[in-house]
This record gives sequence, C-alpha cells and structure tokens, in this order.
Amino acid sequence: SGAVAGYFSPIFRNFPFCFLCHAHPGLRIHEYLYFQVLSPGDIRYIFTATPAKDFGGVFNTRYDQIHLVPADPPEACGVLNNGVFIQDQIALVERGGCSFLSKTRVIQEHGGRAVIIADNAYDNDSFYIEMIQDSTRRIADIPALFLLGRDGYMIRRSLEQHGLPWAVISIPVNVTSIPTYEMMQPPWTFW
Repeated sequence: SGAVAGYFSPIFRNFPFCFLCHAHPGLRIHEYLYFQVLSPGDIRYIFTATPAKDFGGVFNTRYDQIHLVPADPPEACGVLNNGVFIQDQIALVERGGCSFLSKTRVIQEHGGRAVIIADNAYDNDSFYIEMIQDSTRRIADIPALFLLGRDGYMIRRSLEQHGLPWAVISIPVNVTSIPTYEMMQPPWTFW
C-alpha cells in the first residue's frame, strides 16, 4: 500500500552517506526500515534495519507503542523461556545457532508480531547481512528484520542496566515526516 511504502523511503538530505551502498552494493536503498526506541530514555534513538530478502511478512500496521522483548535464550532456536512475553509483541533475537528463517518461525509460533534479528558481532556498526530463505522450503508470515550488532548490543545492555524485561518501540517510523533537527540517531553508528 502507498501509506506503508513511505516507511521505507530514505531522506538523502538527512543521510549524506549511504553506508548500505558501500557495505552491500546489491541491497537497494529503499529496503531500509526504521524503528524508534521510546523507552528506556538512554537509547531513545531511531534505528535502521533491513527486511529479510525472500521470506517473512511486511508491516501492514504501524505500532506506536509495542514491546521489543529480548528472546530467552537470545538465539531463539527452540522453545523460549519468556515466550509468554513475546505474544503480540516484537522479539529481539541474536544471530547464530540456526537459520534466520528458523528464528522467525520460533517467534511466530510464540505469537510474536515480528522479529528483529541482531548480528552477533557486537562491534558491527555498518555491515547489513542479507537474510535469505534456508533450504527447508518452510515459510514465515511475520516480518523479519536485520539489525546491526552494535545496535542490538546497546539495546540489550540498556535493558540489563535498567533491569527491564523489554523496551517500548514505535515501528515502522516514517523518517520522511521527522524534521532533521529531531532525527535522533544512535551516536555510535555512522549515518
């Protein structure tokens, strides 16, 4: 739909350097998706993620306040200890242990609305990995997004420091509607 398409549109005047173009030339610029952490306040930034290439659903709804729940165990390759908290929320999962599709299906089976899979390389602040279908021919219906390792680490670290079970986020965020001076990007990421 036309309303949702705007959520993927970058603003070149706000982002003078296309780090995706250099890090992964095959990935088209319009495949960014943005979300904003609303709470906790120390990570109240707009984060960039990339949707899975050939599996998963799309966001047909904008969630103004939804929980981003770190999966337990973080790799989400099987039954989750905190699956009840993922029901109707969005899961933050860590890369590794099984395929991206397997992780997405685990979150879907626990009733999650979407999954954000952070790279397990915590120092990765610029390289987006293309999440593709595995060889099983299974499907997943919920959106699956890839998040830089540094971003995932900083979100999890903040939650641990505050003793919080989840963050509150808004997703997707239409960055074209946000004035430049209000664009709060993570200070550790080069935009």
